[in-house]
Amino acid sequence: MILSLQAVQVATSSDDTESQLVFADGFLVAVLVRLSAQHGEDTGKWFLEAGFGPLAPACPPLFADLAAARAWIMRRLIAAA
Repeated sequence: MILSLQAVQVATSSDDTESQLVFADGFLVAVLVRLSAQHGEDTGKWFLEAGFGPLAPACPPLFADLAAARAWIMRRLIAAA
């Protein structure tokens, strides 16, 4: 399985606009958003704004960096295969 990320800006109702579209084998599986300074100690962490299929958890996680997000996404997708 090949994961690829594409940097985009998302129109949110906050300062959280830096985002990544996540594709698995060409299919959109998630939208990650980097948290802005308004989130205090979570500034700079990545939030799963939207997940599709096996990435649609009841309680979206926060990730310290994109590598952690990619690892979590890969684990979820492999487990669902």
